[in-house]
Amino acid sequence: MRPLSVEGAWVHEPRLFPDSRGSFHEWFGDEDFAKSAGHRLNLAQANCSVSSRGTLRGVHFADVPPSQAKYVKCVRGAVLDVVVDIRVGSPTFGRWEAVRLDDVDHRSLYLAEGLGHSFMALTDDATVIYLCSEGYAPQREHGIHPLDPALGIEWPADIAPLLSDKDAAAPTLAEAEAQGLLPSYEDCRAYYAELAARD
Repeated sequence: MRPLSVEGAWVHEPRLFPDSRGSFHEWFGDEDFAKSAGHRLNLAQANCSVSSRGTLRGVHFADVPPSQAKYVKCVRGAVLDVVVDIRVGSPTFGRWEAVRLDDVDHRSLYLAEGLGHSFMALTDDATVIYLCSEGYAPQREHGIHPLDPALGIEWPADIAPLLSDKDAAAPTLAEAEAQGLLPSYEDCRAYYAELAARD
């Protein structure tokens, strides 16, 4: 797994084995994951999302602890997947990094607890699956507006974004910080250490 510029995020770039029948690849490996993340992935929930072109989901995050780490893969079509550092006090607070996930290169993206997650569908019927370390808990879930100018995420200029009512009403990063919604870097680091100690 290759670390991104945002601490706590990695990209898995699998080796593909194509032949006349199709192809094969390993999209998750426990040993490789644990070596990078410092702990094993606790699998509590697996999700599948199908989106029309332009659908923009996120930026989503959950309270820490336990938050919800995600291991994300696009199995049909393509998405621009974005991780955002929303941990107050982090050296890279407010930084984001985008990775194209598609059904050609078969990359996967892991983002640790306390990071924000968003993606835009670049194709129709873009199908994203993700493994989650915790189950969905509405009372712990929050969002930041993905078009917040202060964040400045560079979404494709030729695709009109389609947001849910909930995501369209989400606060900006500054508003979320002022409301006390964002996790602290210190709390996240303590939780990462706790996860490592469990293994």
